[in-house]
Amino acid sequence: METEKLAVLLDVLEDGSLSAAAERLGYTPSGISRLIASLEEETGFALLHRGRRGVRATAECERLLPHMRRILSAQEQYRREAEAIGGLESGQLCIGSSYGSYYRTLARLVAGFCREHPGIRAQLVEGTSSELAAAIQEGRGDLCVISRREGDFDWIGLRRDQLVAVLPVGHPLAGTPAFPVERFGREPFIEILPGKETDNSRLFAALHLNPEVRYTCADSYAALSLVEAGLGVTLVNAALLEGWQGRAVTLPLDPPQELELGIAIPSLPTASPAARKFIAYTRAALGREGAL
Repeated sequence: METEKLAVLLDVLEDGSLSAAAERLGYTPSGISRLIASLEEETGFALLHRGRRGVRATAECERLLPHMRRILSAQEQYRREAEAIGGLESGQLCIGSSYGSYYRTLARLVAGFCREHPGIRAQLVEGTSSELAAAIQEGRGDLCVISRREGDFDWIGLRRDQLVAVLPVGHPLAGTPAFPVERFGREPFIEILPGKETDNSRLFAALHLNPEVRYTCADSYAALSLVEAGLGVTLVNAALLEGWQGRAVTLPLDPPQELELGIAIPSLPTASPAARKFIAYTRAALGREGAL
């Protein structure tokens, strides 16, 4: 199986259109169709649903996508390793964080690293801890700052964090020492990233709680603004509040809910040369500065 076909299929799925992918990649639409047809013949079943609104992966294709990405990642690692052996330093890093408060530090580390290794490019991405952990496992990321997840990757612990309740200033519990977790089932709740696995959703699932969701947001800071407006309460990682200067009351939970923040990286033997260099650089910086 030629890896070019796998790469083309992923590009088609990203664009959602055979013609759009063909134009971007410099193929003809018929050429793209032949490549996909050849790949489907090799696998023995259809990989794409084709319709008036574009194309999407079949259920069988969805099951294969993580393996396709790992194959292409391994090919890229091979190319980078060969270049490193030959004395050509190049490559690309994909670095993610679930915490906006860490982007400034990550950007500083990337800037220092790229000054020392100008042939290496870097991309900063965001996502939930679960999404970024999956990206590391599937070879789509090189390093990410997340709350701890289980998975096939190495872990560098940074610090302990806790989940905290954020309440409007005039809330009846604003002057109490802690917010009882079960109250989320009786309070107007502002949900962050509905439908995604987050530290919040994992906590509620573990405690069998169903919060009374009144509002939903795709961003923690939007949720905090709704709390400021008195529309309900929300739940966030304390690390996300660093640098936030809004007017609201933050309370620890009862019982306390702690978690660990850290860096997820591929195991060093399977990491790309650029990733290994950046990991070494980051560890040295952590050693000098004490923490991110």
